[in-house]
Amino acid sequence: MTKMSFIAPSGIQETDQKVKELLSVLSSHMKMDMAGLSIWQDSSLVTQVVAGDGASFGISPGVTFGIDKSFFRDLQTGLVTAITGEARRDPRAAPRDVIRSSNIESYAMTSLADAEGKPYGILYCLSHRTMPGLAQREGRFLSLMASFLKDYLLDLRKLWELRSGISRCISDLIDSGGPRIVYQPVVRLTTGETVAVEALSRFPPSCFGHALDTEGWFAEARTVNLHVDLETLIAQQAIKAFSSLPPTVKIAINASPDTVSERLPQLVCDLPERDRLIIELTEHERWTETPAALRGVERLRSRGIRIAVDDAGTGYSGLEQLIQLRPHLIKIDHALTGGIDRDPVRCALAMGIARLADAINASVIAEGIETPQERDTIAMIGITFGQGYLLGKPDSLAVRSALRGTAPATHHGPAPSTTRSECPLRPQPTPGSPDAPGSAPCST
Repeated sequence: MTKMSFIAPSGIQETDQKVKELLSVLSSHMKMDMAGLSIWQDSSLVTQVVAGDGASFGISPGVTFGIDKSFFRDLQTGLVTAITGEARRDPRAAPRDVIRSSNIESYAMTSLADAEGKPYGILYCLSHRTMPGLAQREGRFLSLMASFLKDYLLDLRKLWELRSGISRCISDLIDSGGPRIVYQPVVRLTTGETVAVEALSRFPPSCFGHALDTEGWFAEARTVNLHVDLETLIAQQAIKAFSSLPPTVKIAINASPDTVSERLPQLVCDLPERDRLIIELTEHERWTETPAALRGVERLRSRGIRIAVDDAGTGYSGLEQLIQLRPHLIKIDHALTGGIDRDPVRCALAMGIARLADAINASVIAEGIETPQERDTIAMIGITFGQGYLLGKPDSLAVRSALRGTAPATHHGPAPSTTRSECPLRPQPTPGSPDAPGSAPCST
């Protein structure tokens, strides 16, 4: 059976979005900074859905407050004020430590029960401003919104149980050291020499009872906001292989925009072998939308780290990425290299990328090479480096092939033509190539 990334059923996903839209309407009507919905879990109140400026209160999905279900009863009986425009002065306001730590001046809240009548959680609006004129009649609108939400709460409970389970699963994986790391060689096609290895992750086959492939694990980590922790751990584990590799062999690790923005520059700044590090940028459709990530790329580049982009030639976003990122290395994947020896269109596209790489002083790595014919054709159109099962399978440490020195070299027939239009081999190495020497100093 083919493993797929597990995504919450569409009905549950739609429920999550509809609830967020209702919360946006609520915060707008109440003229407050945010609206939120939290669910009781054991002896805590856990934030589930947020609309508006939750960040300024330190509130986002997953944030937990040590408030037990007695608060539900106190809110219903009036022991706790449900609506106040001056929370710091109200002696019956919600827990004082929460008011102070989240800088809450005004709030409106009501308890929630699901369609079966079971206590579910709290629906609330918060403001950093005092609102002395906040009328108790606003509670009627809040109650109306709570009644609208009631029919969605059963699905939201399922969604929360799903996300909680996935979060625990991924957290346990991180705590146990992360996925197994394997390395696949990148070779010079004309000689078979290993010039780099790409670190790849091998995850357990399932998470919280659902079959997941590698992409699925990363996608689910993002839904529970653990993707940066997961990617950072993988990077830390991957670079441990430097001590086992020949000094001329580099390591490529994958990183998303959030990881490049938040963690990676700090992680690699003091790395002695940073001139042997290649960062392969994933989720390329998001880079042009993330200024902080682009700044992170420049910080990495200033430290002498090579930048690679993947899936070149697979769409407009890939081309836009090349313009924005100006990488040292351009990777073309199996969608383009598979059957390239039999397809003139694939061949022409790959040749165009090779020419583009020449123009921006970059090198090309062709991924997914599985046959000698694909390898020879790729080399003939001017691509220097290759990766794929023919050249070396992912291994617990591809050091073995690196230490042996070579994978099968290309071209056993007549020498290739010497004109670009007839696919000559490119000169090597170019300044951005995986085996080019040199490193910039580490700067802040």
